Amino acid sequence: MAYYRSVGDVPRTRHTQHRDAEGRLLPEELMGEEGFSSDSSLLHHRGVPSAVVASEVWTLPDQARVPNHPLKPRHLRLHELVTGPDAVTDRRLVLGNGDVRISYVVTGTEPSAYHRDAVGDECVFVESGSGVVETVLGVVPYRAGDYVVLPRATTHRWVPAEPSSLYCIEASGHVAPPKRYLSRYGQLLEHAPYSERDLHGPDEPFLVEGTDVEVLVRHRTSAGIVGTRLVHATHPFDVVGWDGCLYPYTLNIEDFMPITGKVHQPPPVHQVFEGHGFVVCNFLPRKVDYHPLAMPVPYYHSNVDSDEVMLYVAGDYEARKGSGIGLGSVSLHPGGHAHGPQPAAIEASLGAERFEETAVMVDTFAPLELGEGGLACEDPDYAWSWAGRRL
Repeated sequence: MAYYRSVGDVPRTRHTQHRDAEGRLLPEELMGEEGFSSDSSLLHHRGVPSAVVASEVWTLPDQARVPNHPLKPRHLRLHELVTGPDAVTDRRLVLGNGDVRISYVVTGTEPSAYHRDAVGDECVFVESGSGVVETVLGVVPYRAGDYVVLPRATTHRWVPAEPSSLYCIEASGHVAPPKRYLSRYGQLLEHAPYSERDLHGPDEPFLVEGTDVEVLVRHRTSAGIVGTRLVHATHPFDVVGWDGCLYPYTLNIEDFMPITGKVHQPPPVHQVFEGHGFVVCNFLPRKVDYHPLAMPVPYYHSNVDSDEVMLYVAGDYEARKGSGIGLGSVSLHPGGHAHGPQPAAIEASLGAERFEETAVMVDTFAPLELGEGGLACEDPDYAWSWAGRRL
């Protein structure tokens, strides 16, 4: 995120002495991406960010995946999935590959464990609920419809004000606005469906006193993704000020401006973010195609390089009428299978001027596999819903 922010107490010149009111030197930390070659922020701590007093294995929730074999489209009913209340430790893996994992959790109202995802950025869609995410860079409030973007290795915890349903898109790299939305210097352009005004990051430092604070870290090894429980000598939320272009932020889908056309527009016009090996799009209430012979629901398509995952959030998704899809459903339409509307939905949509639907889509460029959470809530009849029968 190339949008600069300065929060709290920072020195006039970077990498120079910065002291508190008592004259104590404040350690400076550069938090940056791609080996000093991309976005970064400078943090000024009260304590030493490297000071840890213990390191133990943290056993992650079940990360096993099974291939989508034999190949078929899938329907997963997330609202039937029972989870524990912790926004970090009780996530259940729904789908995943080497580039991205999609998990789901319904929280309670107690704070989560402190967490640091050193594997990649997290883009968490808030299906319902509200609260705040406390981070080393400050507090970020969240509400239903928010994407909460947490850069890799940002220490944080979720503090729900009410039970919150979280759809967690966990990248193996970084998540950012699509490059075509950005100027060569990183400003969101006029044709982008949202602007910097719609991005909400921390406004002030968040300081917490404490010693021997546990932080759960997800990180990479040659054996795959693993977990470590680090104990910090002093509380990691000790940053008196920071500035830069790397920080957590939210974007609410209400602030996304849908692009429509005379005939049906393809999914790239609905794109919100991109990551390595995947994109995130959303489909929102909007006026639809205005050609006199328009067919408002999507045409059948074989996106031969992608698997498509759709979370149905609100409204009545026209193309899926008659399929068993409902609110809280996730559909997986894999590469190698032509997918599109249910047959009766095409005629039913003719003449429509507006769709009242909200859905979040993740398209991946490597095949997705099913996690234990996805297998636990699968509708076994969905694959045959276009034909209306099975052998």
